[in-house]
Amino acid sequence: MLFDWHAEADRQTVACLDRPFDIAPDRGTLYTGSQLAELVQEFSAQLYAAGARRGDRVAILKDNHLDMALAAAAAARFGALPATISAVNSPEVHRALLARLDPAVLVISPGPLARAVEAGVELVGPRTRVVLLGERDEGTPESVLTRADLAGGPVPPAAPAGRDEPMLVMHSSGTTGVPKLVVHSAATMLGGIARMERIKFPVLASKHRDVAATSVSFAHGRIVSWLMGQFVLAPRKIVIISRHEPEVAERMLAEHRPTTLEACPNIFQRWEQLAVRRPELFRRVRLYVGTFDAVHPRTVRTFLTASGRPFPVWLQGWGQSEVGPVCFTLFTRGRMRGAADGSAVTSDIGWPSPGFNRVRVVDAETGRRVGRGRPGIMMVATKARCLDYLGESDRWREKVRGAWWNTGDIGELGRFGRLRLVDREVDIIPGTSGIALESVLLDRLPLVSDVTVLGVPGRLPVPVLSTEDGRLDPEEWRQAVRGLPELAEPRLIPFEEVPRTATWKVRRLELREKVLGDKSHIGTGRWT
Repeated sequence: MLFDWHAEADRQTVACLDRPFDIAPDRGTLYTGSQLAELVQEFSAQLYAAGARRGDRVAILKDNHLDMALAAAAAARFGALPATISAVNSPEVHRALLARLDPAVLVISPGPLARAVEAGVELVGPRTRVVLLGERDEGTPESVLTRADLAGGPVPPAAPAGRDEPMLVMHSSGTTGVPKLVVHSAATMLGGIARMERIKFPVLASKHRDVAATSVSFAHGRIVSWLMGQFVLAPRKIVIISRHEPEVAERMLAEHRPTTLEACPNIFQRWEQLAVRRPELFRRVRLYVGTFDAVHPRTVRTFLTASGRPFPVWLQGWGQSEVGPVCFTLFTRGRMRGAADGSAVTSDIGWPSPGFNRVRVVDAETGRRVGRGRPGIMMVATKARCLDYLGESDRWREKVRGAWWNTGDIGELGRFGRLRLVDREVDIIPGTSGIALESVLLDRLPLVSDVTVLGVPGRLPVPVLSTEDGRLDPEEWRQAVRGLPELAEPRLIPFEEVPRTATWKVRRLELREKVLGDKSHIGTGRWT
């Protein structure tokens, strides 16, 4: 009902898109709040015409765009349970996710449907009705419906699920295999995760004159809480960059100069050269927001430098789809200058949100708290904890210890309660931090566009690098690793060939197999 609520508000925001919605390809790229609400209702009628009913599950498997949230709202509006699934997954992963979900209706983009047909993968059984967001072609199964087949039906009455009942399913990033299907209710998502978005924090909250741009994975719950914040605070525009290529970002940022800009950290990293080449695109940005993954100092420094504001701020959040944002920290130009010696300052993830979350660091074997400065598993207590992993409840229960949730992330508790992110438990490198090594190497190698350090059982850690021209000067490498723990010789791989999730995290297990020939790792992977 969020879209209906915003449509009735005194002040609405305008949505500016980089391309038309897939659920409304003929409607253009500008929407008022009222028009967004009308589109949600219209698509709700189409889902109902396709056979979805209250209590049914609806899978939304499509190319990245804000209309994933609109389609989910359309299903949830009459009490169905929507699940948003990114199209970047393989057909085999899509089949595994849909088998767990067993949807009554599958809404799908032409791309993932065609890839499944080509691979000989049957995504769903005969009981599931398939709605294609595009035109049929020769390879489209006859049973597939299109939007035209469903047009003109009545809008079903609004009858959303109860506050504590399942409301939305999204998948986790899936860096280590098939993603989990994370189940949230209105209480955990909007009452928990999104509460902070509505608070008018100085510097951090949107103002009416703001232009708020975002380029994230719209299959994830982050976009729901972000939309709630923007609809409540009503900036002048929201700018949606659904495709993450630098040329798309360049066009949208030139047309709509943002004052706040959010993206996944590796998307920001990919845009670094754009910020260097065309800093005027970022001159008005007063607030950058990084979510979904660790960020590296060079990236933060590059974008803070590009801003023309006197005191721009980078807000970095740490959390998970299962529990939402947990910790936040701020980076300023002054703080980044103080860390210009190659230290991994951005491994600092700050403090848990006061009044919202608690974090403790425990020994992975005993579950007892560890002392300050010692690495351990980070456990989170929050009202925003997800209800379940759909189809994998045992896996969900494995992570629960009373009020505490096992994040599977290794961290350290520092002075005054600050937290430092070390690594995912599955990616741990004994005696050091892969995240910190990656940060330092990126700082020391300005021509390197991406670094991933892989811990390997019984061997030195292996750095995997991407460069613009596919080459690395041996002397520059020797200088870059001075004073660091001993590393194996670097492996080079084109940036485009690094396997990534929908949130642009590196799929490290796939990268291991691609570069090293096997998937062995040092961590147990018990809490992935």
